[in-house]
Amino acid sequence: MQWTLVIPVKPLSRAKSRLSDTAADLLRPGLALAFAQDTVAAALACPAVKDVAVVTDDALAGRELGALGAHIVSDEPHGGLNAALAHAAAVVRSARPESAVAALNADLPALRPLELARVLEAAMEFPRAFLPDAAAIGTTLLAAREGWELRPAFGMDSRARHRTSGAAELVLDAVDSVRQDVDTGADLRTALALGVGPRTAQAARLLIPGQ
Repeated sequence: MQWTLVIPVKPLSRAKSRLSDTAADLLRPGLALAFAQDTVAAALACPAVKDVAVVTDDALAGRELGALGAHIVSDEPHGGLNAALAHAAAVVRSARPESAVAALNADLPALRPLELARVLEAAMEFPRAFLPDAAAIGTTLLAAREGWELRPAFGMDSRARHRTSGAAELVLDAVDSVRQDVDTGADLRTALALGVGPRTAQAARLLIPGQ
């Protein structure tokens, strides 16, 4: 079975505020877009992924990610991240009710397609499952098999919130690229050490000498 991934992208002008220690205000939107582009490109290259739906109202992000092959879903609820993900999952399943759906963070610039495939294969063993982030506090992926609602609970302490919701926590080795989201300068340096996609690598050269 192949998955449909739902990837949320907030307006670029408001994205990645916690990177202020590394990137100036004028550079952060471009960096956030680069993260999303590398994430979407890697997701579309994953053999376990059928297609990708990006939920966003940002016109530039929609154009650029649509050009990579993602389907763009408007954030009609305007009710925050979890409402946007639930809406996008509903849109996907209105066309294909049998779809297995997974929400994936848009800030995984080191994402490797085969590591993502391992995570999605493991998720098939459970009705709902999630992968904690590298900090073991948040969540980078939440999956729901066919017939099960996604029920996203992203935000503060989402690892605990998803576990409490009944989703199975995936405990896997060697999937660092799927767990390494980027919120801070330290996160970015860790992602760079793992090896990021070409767009993030280019953007990072403006921020970190020697990259």
